[in-house]
Amino acid sequence: MIQGPLSGITVLDLTRVLAGPFCTLTLADLGARVIKIEHPDGDMARQLGPILDGGVSGYTLSVNRGKEGIALDLKRDEDVAIFHRLLARADVVVENYRPGVMEKLGLGWEALHARYPSLIYAATSGFGHTGPYAEYAAFDLVAQGMGGVMSLTGHPGNPPTRVGVSIGDIAAALYTAVGINAALVHRLKTGEGIKVDVAMLDCQVAISENAIARFFAGDIPGPIGARHPTAAPFDAFPTQDGYMIIASADDGGFRRLCATLDRRDLADDPRFANVRLRVANHQVLKDELAKTLMLRPGAEWIAILRDAGLPCGPINTIADVVADPQVAARNMIVEVDDPLAGKVRLFGCPIKMSAFDDPHVRATAPALDGDRARILAELESDEPQRTP
Repeated sequence: MIQGPLSGITVLDLTRVLAGPFCTLTLADLGARVIKIEHPDGDMARQLGPILDGGVSGYTLSVNRGKEGIALDLKRDEDVAIFHRLLARADVVVENYRPGVMEKLGLGWEALHARYPSLIYAATSGFGHTGPYAEYAAFDLVAQGMGGVMSLTGHPGNPPTRVGVSIGDIAAALYTAVGINAALVHRLKTGEGIKVDVAMLDCQVAISENAIARFFAGDIPGPIGARHPTAAPFDAFPTQDGYMIIASADDGGFRRLCATLDRRDLADDPRFANVRLRVANHQVLKDELAKTLMLRPGAEWIAILRDAGLPCGPINTIADVVADPQVAARNMIVEVDDPLAGKVRLFGCPIKMSAFDDPHVRATAPALDGDRARILAELESDEPQRTP
């Protein structure tokens, strides 16, 4: 188990697939003990690819590494009894069922809070536990579509485009983890557990940030490709051998860019005199910059612009990312040694803390019901304890 600021905190993880498991993975990476509680049929993610040696799901490994596992059918009295014994020792329970499911099992917030008043109850769902959509089902793509993110993604006139990662799930996972940590601080002050209710739709609205502000200012957002809506040049630019990113948001940076590219004429052009004008004339500016950028390979321009202190970079493939020396230096590719799949490389934890190690080798994900005997033996031997 990793040592971290959440060491000593026990989390019961009733979640499935991505949003919930990514949340509890974050807690595990911060030192919490996470016990993954699955139905005996297993988390459906165990069937999702990539499928590695031994039939192991790489999807499951990536978001469940470092956890323990036990299978419980919460419709069976004997398994509910085990769950309650776990609850008596737990600090946090996390679930991502549709609202009402836990209540039907007699295990909703009200029932658990009455019995375990210091327990923190965190729920991640498509639309939250209130409002007219509360009982609707949702996956990542539904949240992306309904939250407006897809309306901003892609190029004008093209079909709807999903963000290339599951931002609907991941945003909800991270907000839930933030809420749980805040609830732990609240409990330190008051001794009282609280409910954390996070909706995927809410999180998509929150991360829309500038688009919401622009809408209320009368600027209706839509898809604009790679460029930024309120800064220029802030886009993907063609070079001799592909595209690169240049991100210049202020007048001083723009003038330094023009000087570095030996295009001082652009800095003196009244069409580009300030950021508002540069945004209004973004395509003309992009075409002018492209005339110069296409004279050299992208790597040469990146070296030149970085030497000038200008924000820029390549557009990496995933193959480029996993081989990047900065990614390696930050320990963002870690290893697990799985008994069936062997050594597997996965993404690491982006939260680095001065007081704690960031180990390169991590524990693998639990097999379905893989820690049952040890967990049950612990329940038999230990008195109920919870971190205050």
